[in-house]
Amino acid sequence: GTSRQIPQTIIIGVRKGGTRALLEMLDIHPNIVVAATEVHFFDWDENYVKGIDWYRSLMPFSYGNQITIEKTPGYFTSPQAPERIHDMNSSIKLLLILRDPTERVISDYTQVYYNRVESHKPVQLFEDIVIKNGALNTKYKAIQRSLYDVHMEKWLKHFSLDQIHIVDGNTLIKDPLPELQKVERFLNLPSRIMSSNFYFNQTKGFYCIRSDGRERCLHESKGRPHPPVNNTVLEQLYSYFREHNAKFYRMVNHSFDWH
Repeated sequence: GTSRQIPQTIIIGVRKGGTRALLEMLDIHPNIVVAATEVHFFDWDENYVKGIDWYRSLMPFSYGNQITIEKTPGYFTSPQAPERIHDMNSSIKLLLILRDPTERVISDYTQVYYNRVESHKPVQLFEDIVIKNGALNTKYKAIQRSLYDVHMEKWLKHFSLDQIHIVDGNTLIKDPLPELQKVERFLNLPSRIMSSNFYFNQTKGFYCIRSDGRERCLHESKGRPHPPVNNTVLEQLYSYFREHNAKFYRMVNHSFDWH
């Protein structure tokens, strides 16, 4: 009685915002099934040309009462993804998880830093990438990805605001349940995720998941410590994002506790 379904919900981003944590936590819900990997169907041309049947073939089997969810954080910043997803299903529900844009930039750098260290490639200090000739290097991809207002504008050309639910990534890590209950309501699902599904792991410094008699934590690459960042550079980043954040708050009729 199961079949592979095209996702009825997609986590569209943002990179280093907590998409993996959100997906794993939603997977607790009996009415949700999740795709195992990031599919990159709508943002990578070489995948998009393979067609919708190829996309469906990568989805898990589900029952009729279950929602299929896939997550690819690259969708949010992709110029093509909003229109392509709209063409597939104009009434789809989208999940967007965001965190403080400066924190997200540092987290983005941290992931690349560790990847380069593990591959024995040379690494640069955060400050040397973010500052060029004494000024903020606004062309740095990690900074571009944190311009939430710029990217959101593209999505709102194709979807109404009530189709996009924004999850507060900073809150999800500190207190997962209220954020997940909001998602359950947004997806019109019965309330099934409970506080007993989470326990705080002192060693890792974040919540892990308990369901079906099993306990699991996110991969060790998650929650890595950020490098210390020069205060002057931090202030420059806060200052740069301030106006973009204010514009974003107006767009979505909601403000966040960001610098």
